[in-house]
Amino acid sequence: MSALSALPFLKPVHLRSPRSSPGGQRRHTLPASEFRCLSPEDAVSVFEIEREAFISVSGDCPLHLDEIRHFLNLCPELSLGWFEEGRLVAFIIGSLWDQERLSRAALTLHKPQGSAVHIHVLAVHRTVRQQGKGSILMWRYLQYLRCLPFARRALLMCEDFLVPFYQKCGFEALGPCEVMVGDLAFVEMQHPVRGHAFMRRNSGC
Repeated sequence: MSALSALPFLKPVHLRSPRSSPGGQRRHTLPASEFRCLSPEDAVSVFEIEREAFISVSGDCPLHLDEIRHFLNLCPELSLGWFEEGRLVAFIIGSLWDQERLSRAALTLHKPQGSAVHIHVLAVHRTVRQQGKGSILMWRYLQYLRCLPFARRALLMCEDFLVPFYQKCGFEALGPCEVMVGDLAFVEMQHPVRGHAFMRRNSGC
């Protein structure tokens, strides 16, 4: 059984019936909506979405193109992309961390023995924002993490105005993050990934 078939929330979601040709035969079409882990080949599409989403707000990106390629080579299983008819519309990139709280080193390192998943970035394409896609993608990502035997919690750092969004996703604020980027300060947030054995027995993982 493939990893994809074992994870029901990563299977393609068909939002409409496949088109038919005039003769009544089905034409091959891409899934209307599909969730899958990203690969290094997706890096440019990821960066284009991220650059548009973040530079206009903060003047910089959480991850630059070489850093995106770095994480998608090291730990693609900790990423998740949402594709509509083959086009990337939203994504999350994570890596493993091995300490209780985030430090500056967490911005660039992947710690294979860690049990905390550091979520570096969540971004949605500008043409599909305000549709709840960020919340849906985060929910699917957290469900996915519950099926990974090594994952115990998810960590992220965000600006103050994003705290309510992540609280709605189930994260709790741990307080100010020690990491600063230029003049930007962040709140560190955590989401426990509970009951691994129970979740695997009851979710098809």
